[in-house]
Amino acid sequence: MSETASNYDAPSSVPVGVDPTRASIARVYDAALGGKDNYDIDREVLAQVRQVAPEVNDLAWSNRNFLTRAVRFLADQGGIRQFLDCGSGLPTAENTHQIAQRIDPEARVVYVDNDPVVIAHGQALLTDNDFTHFVSADIFQPAEVLNSELVQKHLDFSKPIGLLHVGTLHHYTADNGAELMKEYIDALPSGSFVAVSHFFDPETPEHSALARKMENVFVHSPMGSGMFRTREQILAFLPGLEIISPGPGKPGGLELSDMWWPDGPKLRPLSQVEQCSAAVVGRKP
Repeated sequence: MSETASNYDAPSSVPVGVDPTRASIARVYDAALGGKDNYDIDREVLAQVRQVAPEVNDLAWSNRNFLTRAVRFLADQGGIRQFLDCGSGLPTAENTHQIAQRIDPEARVVYVDNDPVVIAHGQALLTDNDFTHFVSADIFQPAEVLNSELVQKHLDFSKPIGLLHVGTLHHYTADNGAELMKEYIDALPSGSFVAVSHFFDPETPEHSALARKMENVFVHSPMGSGMFRTREQILAFLPGLEIISPGPGKPGGLELSDMWWPDGPKLRPLSQVEQCSAAVVGRKP
């Protein structure tokens, strides 16, 4: 693995920590999921977006529910027994290690985040779990993550790994992010999987307008990030991977997060906001 430091930057590169005057990506996400580990400034971000998209909380739930299904798929059907979860956020119900270890109690999970509040909460919850660990690193600096002593200690890079970037890459704003993800993917062994969910511009008149309105508010809010990328831009995050079918009879490709192998039939139409979250899973040959 390369020791060369990556030269990527994004809002998450400077941890917010416990500063109540600055919005934190992790805390805003926590607020959207109905958690209690957030401040007024974090809730203000959602309030601002709610002015143009009343169902903004659906973005967080679309990401979270996709994570649950994707990890279950990787552990059960993909046979993955070690996971690198980038941008884990504040612990909530159904975290990656709980899903994976329900299938195999010895499945290894390494969470990566650089928010000290996230690290503190995570470590407190995992004191008795020998197969789950937290690493303090910037997920937008792949070399920092991949060369971390804890990552190297607890993940075996000679065996397949499940790399998770769920609800993270839309906060990377330096460029299109393809080279950043290529650095991660190049380090993964054959048979590994990559799961990505992302704010989505469907490139349709109705939903593109909503996506761009939300993006404008997110980027100019106290959080400072939240890009809505197109299908082509999101698929560029998985160079050289075999894209998994997102549902029965569907060819491999990008799908709305809520429609990626849903647990059952949809009895209600997707909300306008749910039309603006997409997900994809790829396997490294």
